[in-house]
Amino acid sequence: MTQKQSVILVVDDQRVNRRMLEMSLQRQGHCVQQADNGRSALTLLRQHPFDLVLLDIMMPEMDGFEVLQTIKSDPVLRHIPVVMISNLDDHDKAIACIRLGADDYLPKPVDSILLKARIDSCLLRKNWYDQEQALLRQIQTEREKAERLLLNVLPPTIAERLKQGEQNIADNFDSATVLFADLVDFTPVASQIPPKELVQLLNDLFSVFDQLTEAHGLEKIKTIGDAYMVVGGVPERRDDHVTAVADLALAMRDHMQQDGHHFQMRIGISTGPVVAGVVGQRKFIYDLWGDTVNVASRMESQGVANMIQVTKQTYLLLRDQYELRQRGYITVKGKGRMPTYFLLGK
Repeated sequence: MTQKQSVILVVDDQRVNRRMLEMSLQRQGHCVQQADNGRSALTLLRQHPFDLVLLDIMMPEMDGFEVLQTIKSDPVLRHIPVVMISNLDDHDKAIACIRLGADDYLPKPVDSILLKARIDSCLLRKNWYDQEQALLRQIQTEREKAERLLLNVLPPTIAERLKQGEQNIADNFDSATVLFADLVDFTPVASQIPPKELVQLLNDLFSVFDQLTEAHGLEKIKTIGDAYMVVGGVPERRDDHVTAVADLALAMRDHMQQDGHHFQMRIGISTGPVVAGVVGQRKFIYDLWGDTVNVASRMESQGVANMIQVTKQTYLLLRDQYELRQRGYITVKGKGRMPTYFLLGK
């Protein structure tokens, strides 16, 4: 792999010194830019990326100490290695530079072999730093990607509990409202549609349902083939879960009727206690269990096309605010004969 050419900024108020350093660095394969004073150097550093700075201490107006201090106090620039250069044979000056954050110190006249050794050492550390930062950015990107994926399959509060180390998440809810929606005669109609078109159609439809579900503050549990499952009051408890689900059901029905879809839809709703929790280790799913879930599924499967069928419990909670019509009794597996109602509107 070709190594990236390093870009070095040489800062010295003496043109001869700058030129000599530039020639020596270019022979070593580096790209060099020059600045004849501290302020110009800081301007260049803020405008262009540099791998290292060779900085003279003795300069008029703004000396090397001030420039070094400014570089090392700037969050954007502080990672750039700085090698100080001075004709002062003074150990105190060198110590002061190191304390201010300089990476190394070279006396004038600069020996080319020593210059190469110090430059190579600093650039190696800079390369390690750059690789570390790139790796950290990659880790952060992957972490954010994992976070988005987790939130795509789990409610935020449940995802947070998993991240905190909770392993067996299962909660009882005394009252929740469950909705199932299913496309009528999906299999025979689907067989007449090209696969890509069919998948796109379902994706478009369920994307609208996702938006409606989110707008009503409800939780999508899953899709199973052409079926769509939503719950209100879980995992965030809320007193208005029945009306919120009713509003969602009406919005879904209206969308199907107004948008000219290939399909008709049945919707079933049931209200009552549920158990909710996370199952799986590699592919998490937040799911619901209980009689309320089973009955909601039966309300849908034994419903009528383009109608919203609800249980008596749901009817009793909606009748003062919504228009409903009694359907009569239907036989529900495991429950026997049950009275059901159609939700018609507000």
